[in-house]
Amino acid sequence: MIHTPVLVKEVIKYLRIRPEGVYVDATVGTGGHAKFILEKLKTGLFVGIDRDKYQLDITRNYLKAYKKKARFFQSNYTSLKELLKKLQIKFIDGILFDFGISSIQLETPSRGFSFQSDGPLDMRMGTTGKNTITAGDIINTYSRENLAEIFYKYGEEKYSRRIASGIVDYRSSKKIESTEELNRIIISAIPNNFYSVNISARIFQSLRIAVNDELDNISAGLNKAVGVLSKGGRIVAISFHSLEDRIVKNFFRNKKPELKILTAKPIVPAEEEIEKNPRSRSAKLRSAERL
Repeated sequence: MIHTPVLVKEVIKYLRIRPEGVYVDATVGTGGHAKFILEKLKTGLFVGIDRDKYQLDITRNYLKAYKKKARFFQSNYTSLKELLKKLQIKFIDGILFDFGISSIQLETPSRGFSFQSDGPLDMRMGTTGKNTITAGDIINTYSRENLAEIFYKYGEEKYSRRIASGIVDYRSSKKIESTEELNRIIISAIPNNFYSVNISARIFQSLRIAVNDELDNISAGLNKAVGVLSKGGRIVAISFHSLEDRIVKNFFRNKKPELKILTAKPIVPAEEEIEKNPRSRSAKLRSAERL
């Protein structure tokens, strides 16, 4: 199963791929965008990075026809400079960040990303390095105040305090162990007739962000990317919620002496793409070029 990539034509347009260039997909996933980038390369090199070993194994197999011009690393994109050093590469011509979670991750119950199927409270993108804390650890050990802060800061959830209180009260008599169990607690914490699935989605999103330190990683990853971009090299970043998009937008603005912003407003999918892939609805693409 290959995750359906979003805004493919726009990604290729803004990366402006040269056949002999070096391009990085910092969140390669199962290789959806990667295939289209590799098709444009002749003597160039593609570097794919992902924290998720399972997805990376799928990608290597999916793109085996291109193995002579592709290299893959199971790692965090915040280690970009160190990974390129292993390949003896100082500068690259373009880099893609796709900050969304993949269909495979969402639809694999054992990963614990979704409240729509029952599974353990995990939510880790990868299990290497420092990333050992799980969503279950957070839910069962963090204070009421810290939980409410996570739900409000990363999920922008107005019922954050109610839900945090519901979790703390419940766990006083029983450890919370599954996504289904957590979702029942969320639902029971909301006043009658005010619950919607968007509330559960925001709580699960906020936990995923906290577990994987996603927002800090975005800033760090973009910084690393600017440091290795050659003159005229481009960054393309696809975000899926307002917190991510805000970080990308502000980063590009603050780097104006070094970057030229190519997208005055974020590029969004056309209605035709949304019809074929409803999950693309919230995608926003921004791009900038190294001066």
